[in-house]
Amino acid sequence: FEDYVHRDPLPPPPPDGLRLIFVNHSTFLLQYRGLNILTDPIWSNRCSPFQWAGPHRKRPPGLAWEALPPIDLALQSHNHYDHLDAPTLRRLHQKQKLPQYIVPLGLGDFVRRLGATAIVELDWWEQHDLGPLRIQALPANHFSSRGIFDRDKTLWAGFLLESEGEKIYFVGDTGYSDVFEHIGQKLGPVDLALIPIGAYLPHWFMSPIHVSPAEAVRIHRDLQCRQSVAMHFGTFPLAADNPERSARELRVALEEQAVPREDFAIPDEGKRYRWDRERGLRTEAE
Repeated sequence: FEDYVHRDPLPPPPPDGLRLIFVNHSTFLLQYRGLNILTDPIWSNRCSPFQWAGPHRKRPPGLAWEALPPIDLALQSHNHYDHLDAPTLRRLHQKQKLPQYIVPLGLGDFVRRLGATAIVELDWWEQHDLGPLRIQALPANHFSSRGIFDRDKTLWAGFLLESEGEKIYFVGDTGYSDVFEHIGQKLGPVDLALIPIGAYLPHWFMSPIHVSPAEAVRIHRDLQCRQSVAMHFGTFPLAADNPERSARELRVALEEQAVPREDFAIPDEGKRYRWDRERGLRTEAE
């Protein structure tokens, strides 16, 4: 898990397939169908209401801010500080034209106060079309709050991107439940899923809101995934686990649940990956 930061300008989004860069935590740059898409963008040093206190970043963002291309779409799964980072969103608005935001129900007003203007709020199972993409908000086992008086005042969600029969699922932040088996039966198989594997210990305390690596593999199987990519590990100290442990337990869980290791990748931060149905996920030559 050596630190690596991509600093060079990126090529435009590929006309077919997907280019993926894992920034870290739950932040990905997805270059897909001609669009630049960010998930839960956070470039701040702390995931906290203050930049002088709270969980401090242990690893630099894998994509330098200066290398970030113009963003067409930002997917915001919920309002926790390690996922909705107000300083990053303000910087994004200052850097470029305002992107389209898709957020769970009730979160639009907060994002609007940060400068966004193009906002779509979705309830679970609702859909929105943007260019070649259909985006659907899906349930997750989690909660929302920015303080002590607003718990569950806004919704939380994952997002399914669908285009030309391909399905890419950003699971968001979640604990395990049979909701994923239901999603798999209703919408599967999923071609590519971005699934959290970290911040799960102690399990008795964290399991309602975060999945363990073994539960992440269960989600992979429930969704009938062709391939999955790990996220939500190793960046902010949110629980008692660490990146080495989550990666090690993921590999053990894959073997125990008879899932080939190559079907659930642990991405390197800052590296460019390409994905398509025929060849799966692979490193892209720079």
